[in-house]
Amino acid sequence: MPNTLRRLAFCGTALAGLALTPVPAMAWEPGKPVEIVVAAGAGGASDQMARMMQAAIQKNNLMKHPMVVSLKGGASGGEALMYMKGSDGDPHKVLIAYSLIYMLPLSAKIGSKREDHVLTVFIEKRTGAKFVYLPYKSGGEAATQLVGNHTAANVNNPSENLEVWRAGQIRALCVFDKERIEYKTKVTDTMSWNDIPTCKEEGLDVQYLMLRAMFLPGKVTAEQTAFYLDLFKKVVQTAEYKDYMEKQALKPIFLSGRDMMNFLEQDDALNKNLMTEAGFVAK
Repeated sequence: MPNTLRRLAFCGTALAGLALTPVPAMAWEPGKPVEIVVAAGAGGASDQMARMMQAAIQKNNLMKHPMVVSLKGGASGGEALMYMKGSDGDPHKVLIAYSLIYMLPLSAKIGSKREDHVLTVFIEKRTGAKFVYLPYKSGGEAATQLVGNHTAANVNNPSENLEVWRAGQIRALCVFDKERIEYKTKVTDTMSWNDIPTCKEEGLDVQYLMLRAMFLPGKVTAEQTAFYLDLFKKVVQTAEYKDYMEKQALKPIFLSGRDMMNFLEQDDALNKNLMTEAGFVAK
């Protein structure tokens, strides 16, 4: 994790959360539009979350200036990290980060290794099965290739397979969590998210939750940080956020202070262990 990025708050994918620390009276607020930097391509889970937040902030008048979504998915997200690293002290940029903050530094010498690739290789090692991994630019493209029978299966965010699952063009096999997705409202004619078994229930003991986190650049002030903590605390109370979380089958977990730091340390260790077992990091 680059030291120049200031940890701010979680806002999830298979995992979500927000640092709900007490916020002092604020003397600072943005003086121009704020850029939400997305370390991925258009249409993916990070882009969808950014646009939900953009809409929630605008509709509920949570900020005087608008949020502008900026896609910087080049170099497997490395473009976004370098962009933020070069933005020290600029409080008008916020990064939606995910597990690449752990994986990219580990895989820098061997090329792009993302969550879906790591999990595919990990499944191979656990089961003895053999897969040919095909990388795509986005989860949406991966879903399209699965529907077209160009691939046999994919590892995707729930939202990226949602429409083709609902249309009966694919079937859900399992979720990489220790428990089933909590939402019980029917998504297809016969199934809810809660009806999908965990991978462990299906005999595959693999667990993984994907981080979605908000980061500020380094060297921003305490007042600037406080503004965004208060802003995102308000965002998670909006109808837009709550509706998005259920429709996208996301799991909210709220963390603050040392609890948040402990989670980051544990999640960093988990990702390193997965990549090491998959053979992407020298032991």
